[in-house]
Amino acid sequence: MHDNRLLVEARILRFLTERLTPAVWPVGVPLEVSMWQAPGEPVPFSQAVLERFEPFVIGSVWGRPWGTTWFRFAGTVPEEWAKKDGLTVEAVVDLGFTTTMPGFQAEGLAYAPDGTVIKALEPLNMWVPLDAKPGDAVEFYVEAASNPNVIEGFDYQPTPLGSLSTAGSAALYTFRRADVAVFDREAWELGQDIWTLNGLMHELPVDLPRRHEILRALEKALNAVDPSDVGGTAAAGRACLAGVLASPAYASAHRVHAVGHAHIDSAWLWPVRETVRKVARTFSNVLELMERNPDFVFAASSAQQYAWLKEHYPSVFERVAEKVRSGQFAPTGGMWVESDTNMPGGEAMARQFVAGKRFLLENFGVEPEEVWLPDSFGYSAALPQIVRAAGSRYFLTQKISWNETNLFPHSSFAWEGIDGTKVFTHFPPVDTYNSELSGADLARAQRHYREKGVANTSLVPFGWGDGGGGPTREMLAAAERTASLEGSPTVKLSSPARFFEEASAEYPEAPVWSGELYLEFHRGTYTSQARTKHGNRRCEHLLREAELWCSVAAVRSGFAYPYDELETAWHTVLLQQFHDILPGSSINWVHQEAERNYAAVEAKLESLITAALSALLGSGSATVALNAGPYGVDGVPALGGAGVGGESAGGAGALEGAVSSSSAGFEPRPVGSGWVFESSSLRLTVDENGLFTSLVAGGREVIPAGLRANVFQLFRDTPNQWDAWDIDEHYRFNVTELVDAAAIEAVGAVLRVERVFGKSRLVQRISLSADGTAVDLSIEADWHEQQKLLKLAFPVEVLSDTASSEIQFGHIRRPTHSNTSWDSARFETVAHRWTHVAEPGFGVALANNSTYGYDITRASSPSGVPYTLMRASLLRGPLFPDPQADQGAHCFEFSLRPASGIAEAVAEGYRLNLPLRRVSGVELTSVEPMVTVSSPAVVVEAVKLAENRSGDVVVRLYEAFGGRASAQVVPGFEYSSVEVTDLLEREVEAGCLGVTDGVLGDRGLTLSLRPFQLVTLRFRR
Repeated sequence: MHDNRLLVEARILRFLTERLTPAVWPVGVPLEVSMWQAPGEPVPFSQAVLERFEPFVIGSVWGRPWGTTWFRFAGTVPEEWAKKDGLTVEAVVDLGFTTTMPGFQAEGLAYAPDGTVIKALEPLNMWVPLDAKPGDAVEFYVEAASNPNVIEGFDYQPTPLGSLSTAGSAALYTFRRADVAVFDREAWELGQDIWTLNGLMHELPVDLPRRHEILRALEKALNAVDPSDVGGTAAAGRACLAGVLASPAYASAHRVHAVGHAHIDSAWLWPVRETVRKVARTFSNVLELMERNPDFVFAASSAQQYAWLKEHYPSVFERVAEKVRSGQFAPTGGMWVESDTNMPGGEAMARQFVAGKRFLLENFGVEPEEVWLPDSFGYSAALPQIVRAAGSRYFLTQKISWNETNLFPHSSFAWEGIDGTKVFTHFPPVDTYNSELSGADLARAQRHYREKGVANTSLVPFGWGDGGGGPTREMLAAAERTASLEGSPTVKLSSPARFFEEASAEYPEAPVWSGELYLEFHRGTYTSQARTKHGNRRCEHLLREAELWCSVAAVRSGFAYPYDELETAWHTVLLQQFHDILPGSSINWVHQEAERNYAAVEAKLESLITAALSALLGSGSATVALNAGPYGVDGVPALGGAGVGGESAGGAGALEGAVSSSSAGFEPRPVGSGWVFESSSLRLTVDENGLFTSLVAGGREVIPAGLRANVFQLFRDTPNQWDAWDIDEHYRFNVTELVDAAAIEAVGAVLRVERVFGKSRLVQRISLSADGTAVDLSIEADWHEQQKLLKLAFPVEVLSDTASSEIQFGHIRRPTHSNTSWDSARFETVAHRWTHVAEPGFGVALANNSTYGYDITRASSPSGVPYTLMRASLLRGPLFPDPQADQGAHCFEFSLRPASGIAEAVAEGYRLNLPLRRVSGVELTSVEPMVTVSSPAVVVEAVKLAENRSGDVVVRLYEAFGGRASAQVVPGFEYSSVEVTDLLEREVEAGCLGVTDGVLGDRGLTLSLRPFQLVTLRFRR
């Protein structure tokens, strides 16, 4: 026969788009429309419905950026429709949608006149069910959000739309349609038949008979359907397709668990307040689908989003709770938000699970075992242990499919963390969390599945995400048609729990991937929006302080532990660790709000600390220094306090704030044209421009001959795409070293260096630590550069093939070379409070108080001597999505400690982030440590009262040095018993806990930990 395949395929496509789509609602009459525009922020239905609505004409423009317009729709179902058999009446409302990028443009939420939420209006979901028959009056309201599409076209150009102050007031949308219409079920079903088969056909090889069988069936269907009477002839068209739709899948077909999902970013190209509404819109869509499809299961993560729903939409929340009980709505993930996992500290990462699971247990009685993080920008090697400690067993993401360089070798595998803990992990091979269950999506899932021959099951999350919307009835129709369809993977509606149960049973000997899941992409997120990152780090450590001192005061002086205030503070910090807030990849509105929130949290925590210490220390004339860190500092014991002398000038209990130890006694001496700092531990030489030319410690020179350290380097920063997200490797080709000082002077024990470049200014203060073992650096930046990257470089004469970087509850070693493509792609990495490079017996640590991005590489001096280059990334200036990103004032602190091991690096990290706190005007001159630990390798990360408000004391510890450790632990309070618990403070079996032989008295106990082991102790009182 003649080959007319391409002509038939073109005919099918046009039939779908031009003939079938209009036939779904073949008959309609316009609704009367009136509107009221909210003058500012959104208002609830109860307020809006009382406002004065003005007539609105279809075809008019509406909606300023980020505005809210309420529309009222009224009409009557025509009497003549009574003649139609099986009549289904719907409202069809087109707010001005485009068919691309649902969730990134206008959206609406429909309400009944009594305030009941019906469902949402979305670009590909613009119908509202009407329980009406011919002759009935209909009325409903729509809260329409005129959100701008900030990323339209993906050209990453600077946009004013990311801030209310710059977005303008011009209307964004043209209202196209508002009808009460007949829904033609048969025409719609025909459309789903053709869409599914056409999608499958295009994925099959051209030489496969099945492809041509489908083509000819579709051709017959098109011949049978009259374009001028699609509804009347749709049944005939469907009859032509029945045979090819009934042909069952191959016995060996890939098995897909289709899980309804909507990845709703808690903030990104919209503010948090808009996410609250996106959750209500998406969940109401899902609830409507569930009423019509009892087998449909929808999985939603992020306890924060359920909490928003409970607060702002309680009736919708109750409907969700009912569907949770019936098994259709599946809370998943177990975290407060889908957080970043690179930068949150260990305790914060733990609290994501504590807060998330507590909410789900208390409100729904469910505890998910799967961690659901489809879109975060890489995954810490500490996560497997944290996941298991939270009571979870499984992990899911698809983000590593975004790797620029290397193809990840597994779809399902056992992921091993730094302590040896493993979790069964799945990367959906569909490589998206926004599947529509198309032929292309299902074929990709099968094609990219990497475990062929030993396993055959994958998960496909389907539904519109990022900006929400969720699954549609068209997607459920696709799932029904592909349950068993020749040429396609088999599809069954499922839940995360069912998938993981089956997939792990199918693959009991899954291969092991050890270490971090590094994303070879979005490396700029370790640095962008430095103030957001500084706020996170500061609040994490203030929360540690507040919980510690409130616990001490509660146990020893009857202070009322501020459970509610601490929980609120934690929830704010946890929300802002969402994977588009803390990484710095959101619009200006989001980051401005985040900075305000951090300031409010800091003020609240400082007030809680003040109140606790006033109750604990009393009023008098003494001064005490308090140490919230795990190591003694300047004679002040860990987790305790010591008197420092002097009298208060600020009244009883006055707090002088958190202060660093003085470095008096190590003043810089002028030597030639430069300066020298000297202590018993080191000798630092600084030239006339503030650069380090020599650093001698431990009997050896640290800085390679002919090189200088403490060099600010300014790089061109113009990534190929994703400006705020990406640092591309080509940044290295264009660098300016800021070696000239505008001014340099000694002020007491500090050498002050000022640098001016471009439109910016740096002021650096160089000094030695109080014990003279480290060089302390304080940096103030007035930054006004854009598309630039500022790094601080330290070449050190240490030959090391790996660098150690702190992560949650431990550290990770990464190659400093680029032997493989995996090593080469890891050219920018994340570290928490410190990084460290070492040869046997000698190392150098670089600690910080707020930065996360680093590159640590092998290099050679001009004379060919190999060395290691340690560089910290300080600031960027991306133009998208926030054209003002990082502009303005910033503060950074670093510590360079030579002749150090891992133990010293760990201590430096805590010293910089938990400086001593001096309190004057108090009675007590010392505070016994809340907990004493005999081994420096066993670190106390948190001391708090129990989540159930019983008054029990909870202490979280971990092994920090990377070796096996035993420690004697002595609480500084009375207790009746102690047990090892999970993160949710439920007792677990553990072999790490024992009782001492009376050496430390009746209160002592011993811990024996493996490398990086995390343990939570609950002391019952």
